[in-house]
Amino acid sequence: MPGTEIDKLMQIWADLLPADQDPPYADHSDVYNTIDSTILGDAPWQSFSVAYTGELPVVGDIPPWMLVEYDIWCRDPRVILQIQLGNPDFKDEFDYAPFQRFDDNGEREWKDFMSVNWGYWQADIIAKDPQTHGALFVPVILGSDKTTVSVATGQNEFYPLYISNGNIHNNVRCAHHDGVSVLRFLSIPKNDDRFRMFRLTQCPDGHFCHVIYGLGPYIADYPEQALLACIVQGWCPKCTAPADHLDSAEAGRHSHLHTDALLSVYSLKILWEDYGIVGDVVPFTARFPRSDIHELLCSDLLHQIIKGTFKDHLVTWVGEYLVSVHGSTRTAAIMADIDRRIAAAPPFPGQRRFPEGRGFKQWTRDDSKALMKVYLPAISGHVPPQMVRCFAAFLEFCYPVRRDSINETTLEAINVALGRFHKERTIFEESGLRIDFNLPRQHSLKHYQRNIQLFGAPNGLCSSITESKHIKAMKEPWRQSSHFNALGQMLVMNQRIDKLSASRVNFASHGLLSSVYMSVCLGPNDKPLVLFSDCDATQVSGLRVHSMVTLAMTRETGYPLQLEELAASLNLPLCSAHIRCFLFDQLHPNAPLSGNEVDLNICPTFSSNIHIFHSALATFYAPSDHSGIRGMHHQRIRATPSWQGCYGSTGRGHDLCDSGVGKSNLVRGQRARGPKRDTSGGHVDARVKLSSSE
Repeated sequence: MPGTEIDKLMQIWADLLPADQDPPYADHSDVYNTIDSTILGDAPWQSFSVAYTGELPVVGDIPPWMLVEYDIWCRDPRVILQIQLGNPDFKDEFDYAPFQRFDDNGEREWKDFMSVNWGYWQADIIAKDPQTHGALFVPVILGSDKTTVSVATGQNEFYPLYISNGNIHNNVRCAHHDGVSVLRFLSIPKNDDRFRMFRLTQCPDGHFCHVIYGLGPYIADYPEQALLACIVQGWCPKCTAPADHLDSAEAGRHSHLHTDALLSVYSLKILWEDYGIVGDVVPFTARFPRSDIHELLCSDLLHQIIKGTFKDHLVTWVGEYLVSVHGSTRTAAIMADIDRRIAAAPPFPGQRRFPEGRGFKQWTRDDSKALMKVYLPAISGHVPPQMVRCFAAFLEFCYPVRRDSINETTLEAINVALGRFHKERTIFEESGLRIDFNLPRQHSLKHYQRNIQLFGAPNGLCSSITESKHIKAMKEPWRQSSHFNALGQMLVMNQRIDKLSASRVNFASHGLLSSVYMSVCLGPNDKPLVLFSDCDATQVSGLRVHSMVTLAMTRETGYPLQLEELAASLNLPLCSAHIRCFLFDQLHPNAPLSGNEVDLNICPTFSSNIHIFHSALATFYAPSDHSGIRGMHHQRIRATPSWQGCYGSTGRGHDLCDSGVGKSNLVRGQRARGPKRDTSGGHVDARVKLSSSE
């Protein structure tokens, strides 16, 4: 909130208080000073400068970066990890030791990070030293990604480095919720040896443990992976396959030992050209124990599958195929038909609609994920059957690897689908669109099986986590800054947000923030934070409430306002009776009989105007579904009058229909009248929300 808005709020607060009382804060400066003086969640920023000190080129212009001094801001990673580990909100979402998970059929499952092979192996290595017995192993997860906060003015690109820990569950990391923090900007300094030492750290359950930190998986897209692994662009950072034959079956695994062996024999030129290794740069993991960057680079669902193989490769190749076969004019007509098919996809929970097809200038990750669900039937009939089978095989690979938990059967199905995809994609070579498939992002699909076994479900270590973090950590602070020397202002904002968050957790753990009280305060117009908004059903981060329903912003027109006229126009003669029974249940929740069982004459009557809504947003507690950190989930409910007569009644809730079919709508009323049976006097303000009946 801007300082001027805080000043206005304090002024309003002061006006509401008696003359002899003052508001808790005088102005925004007083608020900021209070936050800055808080020690909870305090991880101070430090800065140092770096500059190029090598030889300058004698011939030609000197690159500007060789003459500029760069400021690097960083925080102590131990302090940040101690704050994360000590968060009591994580006590039920935290693993204290590596373990192996098995399902009801006895199959091995890979899900959260501590249930995977890598953590198990690390614990075995650490346990060889008797002095480490009883210590808590904390895998340190890093992620970096360049972000642009503004394209309008000046140098507005930043290079943040994020840090998390592998003990928290994947859903916590995906929801951020203080499980992902900003660590440094612009570069990764060499490791401090003190980072490897024993530390006594408080855990989410309130107990103190000796902690051993170990560098774990690194989240990055392909350009960042090539930079971190010190390889040439176009080569694979995970294996030794040559850039001109990435799918070679003879490729082995990249490792520091392999690179060191080559360095001892070949020149830098040969290493660059024949092995794709940048020999004069040492990977930063070389200074960490039990760490190899080639192994630690994890799979990236966003850039390798969603944006890479699907959008940049397959979708682009389909367009190029249509142009090569039909020409530009006919292709335009075919693309229009594909857009029409995409736009015609009916509303459905979990599916996003595209009223104008796929014709938008820039695809976001949410656009790509949503289009994957409807693209296959949209192109069917316009491309050869083998091309359709190629898409189908890719989708059969894509959706299982995006699951929260992957077992042995699923892993085998993933491998089968990948083999089919490699077989069917040859249609693009036969059509003359591709000479080869030496594409690093598409090649990376071959490494998913091993990465899943090493690091668990890929959705818990995806670059979408860091990209989403950019919004709160970078882009929103940038917008609130003066845009002049903005980095320092942005860091202060991040530090204050961390302190407020840590204070909230501390207050809640001491009973100062009652969840019951906060649930009551959360009104129907409050909007919980939606983590992923590309579909009608998704997880929500926010306070846990039993349930709430928010109707659409705009009501539907063309319907009668009086109940009897509305029931007649919809051919629902029992509508009035169902509403009266519903209101009885609302007024008498503890009655021995429900509204459907009592005499209709004692049920309240309804005589006010009634409004129709075709959609509503239901937010509810559903910990067994894909939910936020506190188990909250939301789902959009849609009523489609054009489907009348096409489907039978579901019989759910208080259906407005008394027969097999009916036009379903969401109804809101205002007043109800009925016999006095309690202290309410029979007068209530009621919202009547009726479930779909198609």
